[in-house]
Amino acid sequence: MGAVEPGPSRPNGENETEPCAPVEDHFFDPEAETIGRAAQNQGFTCDNCGAVVVPLSNGSYRNHCPTCLWSKHVDLEPGDRAAACRGLMRPQRIEHRGRKGLVIVHRCVACGFVRPNRVADDPGQGDDIDAIIALMLGGG
Repeated sequence: MGAVEPGPSRPNGENETEPCAPVEDHFFDPEAETIGRAAQNQGFTCDNCGAVVVPLSNGSYRNHCPTCLWSKHVDLEPGDRAAACRGLMRPQRIEHRGRKGLVIVHRCVACGFVRPNRVADDPGQGDDIDAIIALMLGGG
C-alpha cells in the first residue's frame, strides 16, 4: 500500500479543510452540534485487525482500536459522525499535547485527513502499550 502524501494542516495537526461531504448517520442528530457521549461510546469490531472493542468505562469514548491503534474517518468535527469518507486511519505517530497528554496522530488512507486522538487509558481495555511503544519508536 502506497503512502499518503501530507495535505495542508494546522499547527495542531488537524486539517484546515475537510475533503469529505457529510453523510446521514442514525446516531447523528441534525439539530444538535454533536451526538451524545453515550451514542459515541459504542463497542465495535476493528476494520483493520478484527479485534472486538468494548466501550470505554472511564467516561470518554472510543475513536480507535486499542489493539492495532487504527481509527476510522467518521467525523467532520469531533463527535459528529458526519464524514462520508469512512476510510481507515493509519496511526502515524505519538505526540504529547499539554493537557491532553499523549495523542495518536492518525491519517486517513482514503483521503489524507489528519486528526489526533487521545491515548485510551481505560482500565477495562486500554490501548496496547507495546503498540504505543512501537509507534513511538517509528515501527507503527
